[in-house]
Amino acid sequence: MIRFYNGKVMMMQRGIETENIEVWTDKDKISFVGIPSAEDLQNRHFDREYDLKGNLLMPSFKNAHTHSAMTFLRSYADDLPLQDWLFKQVFPMEAKLDGEKVYWLTKLAILEYLTTGCTAAFDMYFELDDYVKACTESGFRSVLCGSISGDSSALERLENNYLKYNGKSPLISFMLGFHAEYTCEKELIEGVGKLAAKYKAPVAVHNSETAKEVRECAEKYGVTPTKLFDSFGIYDFGGAGFHCVYMSDEDLNIFRDKDVYAVHCPGSNVKLASGIAPITKIQSMGINIALGTDGPASNNCLDMFREMFLMTGLQKIACNDASACPADKVLQAATIGSARAMTLFDCDCIAAGKQADLIVIDLDQPNMQPLNNIGKNIVYSGSKQNVKLTMCAGKILYENGDFFIGEKPETIYKKANEIIGSMKNS
Repeated sequence: MIRFYNGKVMMMQRGIETENIEVWTDKDKISFVGIPSAEDLQNRHFDREYDLKGNLLMPSFKNAHTHSAMTFLRSYADDLPLQDWLFKQVFPMEAKLDGEKVYWLTKLAILEYLTTGCTAAFDMYFELDDYVKACTESGFRSVLCGSISGDSSALERLENNYLKYNGKSPLISFMLGFHAEYTCEKELIEGVGKLAAKYKAPVAVHNSETAKEVRECAEKYGVTPTKLFDSFGIYDFGGAGFHCVYMSDEDLNIFRDKDVYAVHCPGSNVKLASGIAPITKIQSMGINIALGTDGPASNNCLDMFREMFLMTGLQKIACNDASACPADKVLQAATIGSARAMTLFDCDCIAAGKQADLIVIDLDQPNMQPLNNIGKNIVYSGSKQNVKLTMCAGKILYENGDFFIGEKPETIYKKANEIIGSMKNS
């Protein structure tokens, strides 16, 4: 058992309020939240008593859209339009990947996730056995998202993966998904809808990321990507749309009525000049919002603090309204919203019985003082320098600059550089 005491706790059920209470963890779960009595503490053995020293304990961030192993393309194919970046740079290099490369490149991403207080990734990629091995060895949580494209022959692989990875590990689950409308034939999309109905399962997919994507879908099918997906039952059991930059009122009504999460990726959308998603409008309609970085080839970092600031800042500019997208909504999207978009309902907040996915935020730093409003400090002035500790499933994976994932960072850095070197020369 681990006892966190003598600090502030942001549970997130009641927004960004903090309370001076204790949190105890037992194995992978939160076992106690509150003010213990002398009787509670009597004869209680803790493996560790963590004195917060006035700092903040809160739920960890969850990255609701990423492609972790794309760390090998960080700063490799920048300053290009999305379609050129994807088809001329990314896809050709990805063709050179194999399982071992994905394994090491994923471990590099995990190091970065942990430094930014993130304990779970909604990851869409391939070489899944090696990706899963990297996550489970590191103690990191992940929801795999189906990434199929092409024709309907890929459906069997998607279904097999759905059955294979759900239940494989407490840290791993799998959601039905496909890459995007523009990389998939109509029969494949229709088939995913049938799988969703068969398993009564949500589906996640890139949706309306660029104006070109939406325009060409309308030219081909006469409808937006969202309406096309809805016609095939893709969202009949909920799910997630990644990006959601160019959404019509009808699209948003579908999201609201089908309880689909809009996963916002402001850093990637800015860097690729894809546009600014209408997050304020989405929020006003009662649609659930999650937050993700997208991959490290298009962002280029995996920093949830930067995403939070961009989420609120871009909405204020787009709406010409400094009150747009307030900090509490942003922090909710990065924690509760992202967890629920990933169907991690036991990882969303701090409460007894929930998973012990927690972070400690250092308030004793210049950028966090004075403590007028801790939640707003995190969103507007916070950074990953404030992350003192990251815990996933009750295990401390990062603390005060040190990693505890079974591998030295230097080894991972060396492997990553060897991998990109060999790929450039092949």
